[in-house]
Amino acid sequence: MNKVAVLTSSRADFGIYLPLLRALKNDLTIELSIIAFGTHLSSYHGYTICNINDSGFEVDYKVESMLLGDSPEANSAGAGLNILKFSSFWKEYGKKFKIVFCLGDRFEMFGAVMAGIPFGIKFAHIHGGETTLGAIDNIFRHSISLASVLHFTSNEVFSNRVKQIINSNLNVFTVGSLSLENMMKVQLLTNEEFLEKWNVDLSCGTILATFHPETVEYENVERCFKVIVSSLLKLSKKYQILLTMPNADTSSGIIRRMIDSNLKGRNNFFIVENLGSISYYTALSKCLFVLGNSSSGIIEAASFGKFAINVGDRQKGRLKSGNVIDVSYDELDINKSIDMISDKNFLFLGNNEYFKKDTSALIINSLKRFFDETR
Repeated sequence: MNKVAVLTSSRADFGIYLPLLRALKNDLTIELSIIAFGTHLSSYHGYTICNINDSGFEVDYKVESMLLGDSPEANSAGAGLNILKFSSFWKEYGKKFKIVFCLGDRFEMFGAVMAGIPFGIKFAHIHGGETTLGAIDNIFRHSISLASVLHFTSNEVFSNRVKQIINSNLNVFTVGSLSLENMMKVQLLTNEEFLEKWNVDLSCGTILATFHPETVEYENVERCFKVIVSSLLKLSKKYQILLTMPNADTSSGIIRRMIDSNLKGRNNFFIVENLGSISYYTALSKCLFVLGNSSSGIIEAASFGKFAINVGDRQKGRLKSGNVIDVSYDELDINKSIDMISDKNFLFLGNNEYFKKDTSALIINSLKRFFDETR
């Protein structure tokens, strides 16, 4: 039996992992273990470990490693705490696993992976090779790639970049995005079901919005989000705004406080900590367009034929499909983009650059070949 572990640190990576987790769980040659840490275990961030259980999976290991606070010092110390906690974890359990999956670019994931290097833990990295010049995650992502022995990217462009980073062509596979596979397999909610669950009527004209800090220039977060607050207040006179809260990034608390003090309780504003995969994809399928700087606008929105107005530089350098419109933190720039996509003659008919059929099956097949070659 091949023992495989999956590291999940947040609601975001768990939602992406789901098709792979199901495939691993159903494979009779694989014994799956889930390692939960980071914001999954934080009540401040909704204690999203419950989402794992509600999705039919057991959490085999919990690693308490989350510091409250969003300063550079807190996040730096948080990465260090993850290294410290996982050094003990890998010492005790690391030899059990033939491979450990890690995903993305978060500082928590970086700490968990870096701690495994001295123990010779074999990591399989998902979503390597991508570029987000407006976030320090860019550095964490490439570091995780260097520490991994298997690489599953979402586009050939990213595979080529990973090969450059690791200075090797071995064990780099272009498989597409797991989140797109998950999106196609879930049963979306009806308008009535969504209304009952969230008290939001998606039959009304809805903007789906998410804003995260630009962590490379975290000192500018307050100034930039003032523009967003002003823009959203004006947009709320015409549209309803479904706003999800930011990740646990440097200066994310500034955005949370500004949402609470300026937008919470206002007419046509619906503010949710975490919609979860099914509700989020439902909202994405029924909204007018996406506004913000979340990766979901870059990766998932195109598969629903939705335009994404991508604000600022957080996603700068990332491969984008034809649905993405880049704008600056400027109300006039944002409004021009909204006017443009509101024109019925302006249609998105392109492909999603992140899509590849049967992503989880491609990963499993590559994983089994790796097991056979290293047996």
